[in-house]
Amino acid sequence: MDSRQDVLVALGANLPWQGAPPEVTLSRALTVLAGGPLRLRALARFYRTPCFPAGAGPDYVNGAVRLAAPEALAPAEILAELHRIEALFGRHRETRWGMRTLDLDLIAVGQSLLPDRAGWAAWRDLPPSEQARLAPEELILPHPRLADRAFVIVPLADVAPDWRHPVEGRSLAEMRAALPAEARAEIRAM
Repeated sequence: MDSRQDVLVALGANLPWQGAPPEVTLSRALTVLAGGPLRLRALARFYRTPCFPAGAGPDYVNGAVRLAAPEALAPAEILAELHRIEALFGRHRETRWGMRTLDLDLIAVGQSLLPDRAGWAAWRDLPPSEQARLAPEELILPHPRLADRAFVIVPLADVAPDWRHPVEGRSLAEMRAALPAEARAEIRAM
């Protein structure tokens, strides 16, 4: 019997692709994703969210999925599959935190902590100026700034409210409840 692991992925887009609005691109990307090795377990509704960082472009359409991946599929292979799909939809990795036609962010693979606790903490604790400038050369899981981003937490809590952060110990539902009211108000269901 094939053993599966939970994979959490945040979805986003704020540029049209081939004339289609971001929500159409996200839906099409999910169809492609479903044809690969990852299986859809749950899909959040789409949300309209302010561009991050503020003022950097048009608002985003964000969402999230909980997927099942074969245990034999390493986190780096999952990330490679997500990057492959992004490229199919015109994603170019030229500007960190830039506008994009499609963003599939690998947020967590089960309770994996990569590369290790110290490496994860080093990326979590980077000052904002360094976060905008530096990109890790290795996979960091869970996403080091997950707890800071309402546009990720709100949709993820739709699909995996009971998932617990392996370092912080809080569930996604608890992270969502802890968001400031103004941050939650910016995330509008479509």
